[in-house]
Amino acid sequence: MNEAIPVTRVTDQGTAKLMPDVDRKRAWLLTVDGAPQSYVDLDEPAHLEFEYARRLGHVLDTVAEPGRPLDVVHLGGGALTLPRYLAVTRPGSRQDVVEADRGLLELVAEHLPLPAGAGIEAHAADARAWLADAPSDSADVVVADVFGGSRVPAGLASVGYAREAERVLRADGVHLANLADAAPFAFLRSQLAGFATLFEELVLIAEPGVLRGRRFGNAVVVASHRPLDTAALARRAAADAFPARVEHGPALRDFIGAARPVRDEDAVPSPEPPDGSFGIG
Repeated sequence: MNEAIPVTRVTDQGTAKLMPDVDRKRAWLLTVDGAPQSYVDLDEPAHLEFEYARRLGHVLDTVAEPGRPLDVVHLGGGALTLPRYLAVTRPGSRQDVVEADRGLLELVAEHLPLPAGAGIEAHAADARAWLADAPSDSADVVVADVFGGSRVPAGLASVGYAREAERVLRADGVHLANLADAAPFAFLRSQLAGFATLFEELVLIAEPGVLRGRRFGNAVVVASHRPLDTAALARRAAADAFPARVEHGPALRDFIGAARPVRDEDAVPSPEPPDGSFGIG
């Protein structure tokens, strides 16, 4: 059998590289312009290598009874890690993946093909524009994991975006966002403030070191109109190799403080991460 070799391709929005994992036979790391974007194990699609992906997976595991199929919109495609995860943990789910970089989608389809009948449809489109055309009340979950390089684009960082996502979600739907920031958390607090204007329930999942302002890092923000199983989330997040805290209720309102929602015309991308912030892990 031929040994897997790295694949490098210039796509629409950068230089994408697929690198085989020497420790897992059919596992690959995707980077774009050097920043880790996705990790996929074709033999074990339920394996989530990155910590932030595991936290998103914990939410997806607890939003409905185990195994129940969901209608999910993924904004940001990468190597389709979470869609593959849901296809095996919630078979029968109907999933739309929106990725602006058509060349990246083609690279992934060529080298990391989806299994037949996965129920995943990929769309080469701008996330905000695609969402604007999506029917109301059509999704159980919207996952926003869009990074231009290592920054969340301004178009997905406003209360206008949050309003569009809320329209597409069903009444009991859940919005998940993978964001990145550091103290004093101006970006993260403003995003939470925006979601708080539309959703009654908010949850923040992040490593204690990030929340204490010690370093730049990912934060998963969950928004819904119904209570979430925060106890189950807290147990799962605490059991990870890099444990995370789950904040909600009064503690989260205190964290948001006096932050204001961001209008479309004032929206900016998430902060540029310091060198070395986004490693593998």
